[in-house]
Amino acid sequence: MGIYGALSTAVTGLRAQSFALENISGNIANSQTTGFKRIDTDFVDMIPDAAQKRQTAGSVLAYSRSTNNIQGDIKGTSTETNMAINGNGFFVVEPPIGMSDGDTLFAGANYYTRRGDFELDKNGYLVNGSGYYLKGLPIDPATQNISSSVPQVLQVSSAFLPAQQTTSVNYELNLPQLPKTAAYQASKVPGSELLRAQDFLTITPDTAATTSGATTTSGAAANTIAVAGNTLTLTVNGGTPVTITFNEGGGTSGTNVDVTAAGTVGGLLTAIQAAIDGALPAGDRPTVALNSSGAITVIGADATDVVQVADNTTGTSSLGFGLADGTYNPTVSSALALQQRVNTVSADKADAFVSQSISGGAVTVYAGNGAPANVQMRWAKVNSTANGGAEKWNLFILTNSQATGTGTAWTRVGDDYTFGPDGSPNPPVEATELPGLMVNGVTIGDIRLQHGASGLTQFADPNGNAEVTTLNQNGYAAGEFVSVGVNDNGRVVVSYTNGQQLEVAQVVTANFNAVNALKRMDGGVFAATSESGEPLLDTDGVIGSAVEASNTDISEEFTKLIVTQQAYAAGTRIVSAADQMLQESLNMIR
Repeated sequence: MGIYGALSTAVTGLRAQSFALENISGNIANSQTTGFKRIDTDFVDMIPDAAQKRQTAGSVLAYSRSTNNIQGDIKGTSTETNMAINGNGFFVVEPPIGMSDGDTLFAGANYYTRRGDFELDKNGYLVNGSGYYLKGLPIDPATQNISSSVPQVLQVSSAFLPAQQTTSVNYELNLPQLPKTAAYQASKVPGSELLRAQDFLTITPDTAATTSGATTTSGAAANTIAVAGNTLTLTVNGGTPVTITFNEGGGTSGTNVDVTAAGTVGGLLTAIQAAIDGALPAGDRPTVALNSSGAITVIGADATDVVQVADNTTGTSSLGFGLADGTYNPTVSSALALQQRVNTVSADKADAFVSQSISGGAVTVYAGNGAPANVQMRWAKVNSTANGGAEKWNLFILTNSQATGTGTAWTRVGDDYTFGPDGSPNPPVEATELPGLMVNGVTIGDIRLQHGASGLTQFADPNGNAEVTTLNQNGYAAGEFVSVGVNDNGRVVVSYTNGQQLEVAQVVTANFNAVNALKRMDGGVFAATSESGEPLLDTDGVIGSAVEASNTDISEEFTKLIVTQQAYAAGTRIVSAADQMLQESLNMIR
């Protein structure tokens, strides 16, 4: 029996090595197959039942051993819908069962694969190279959240993306404590960084500084209203005071006026006006004159000038010019009297407004039908602590760039933005509402400017400009389908001509406790078995624009091939030896 046992054992060895050779052949043949998992061979010895000291080595059986848990190399590709998995998961796929009226039919079965060379077919399905259709979880287009827990075959629509109206603009910036506008003059005009409200409001002529109860005539003697040593001081818009000093017989030079040389009240007023004109720039020269009632008046160069008067004249009549000391402000019409706030700026005053404000950036917003509108913003500082008030700003939007004449070009939005000493709004301003916004005839609707808890500040800036740190909005025009891809979060993303990218599905991965117990099927797919357990779905590990190569190592397979060949050859020697021994046994009876 020993010879027959040896012969039988040798045959099992030959059969086992043939089985191993078949696996090696399949591994080498699929060394370039995307996502292929090689099959290794395990050998199991079969020990016959015998006494311990009579046991033999026994026969051998060969078994296939899966390597589903061994990952192949990840290779980048130029196809955006290609995918690879970094880890032990599998794509969930399904084969079609037929067609009906041009639509692909499915039975709802789940299979699993590492082959991720998916591409979009004519019906919008993602299909891999072996014809299996990718499954995943749909995403709600409104919330961008996963809307189901059951994987379904993914189909990407090539329809237009509808327009979305802008409802929110994220707007964060720092306003300079000292805005260096075009009209700003650092040392010449105090407060020149502020918006001159009077330039944009309806103003009535200012109340003139007028002789109180005293009158004279142009031909009266000059010394009746001024004598040597008297002075008249005028200050325009908080600038440098101009003091007219009177003398008798000393001659007129600069702001020193000779009463004797003037002769009459009319001559004296002419000499005073000449002195003022020589001391002040053209736009700031007040007029000193005699009105029709015989009263002396002082009035600013335009209706917006603020003139301060200090009258220290007596004259021989002891009445002097008869002007009351004090400040003479322009009078604002009652409809705009509240803090002299500018609500709109007409087109004919737009250049002046631009010169007195700073740019706050621009953003394109969209109406419900996708019509775009460019929203340009400018900030104007309207008061400051240096001016005796609070650090206060107003925001304006260019609502009609085509306006002309007295038509409204810029419109103030929101309330006053007041800042405290620490540079933050006081009271806090987290958002500004823009109800029913219309820009250049395009009705946008209600918009909220989101500043956030600390997105709006006023800190010193050497450039004097507004530094915008965040400016974006949530609307867009309608868009045409361009392409589809998969990002590294495993989400299927559709791109449109309007620049939008919409996530439409989440690719899931299936994990198994016993991954090597899956049943192998054609096309690089696997089916779950009772030994592998049920799949555990996850969303991690997906890599876009990549595929996984075969985990076959050619050099390792050729090494195994050599060993297998030699083992097989050795087995044939056992068969030959056993045959010779049997021949010798048969020859013993001759």
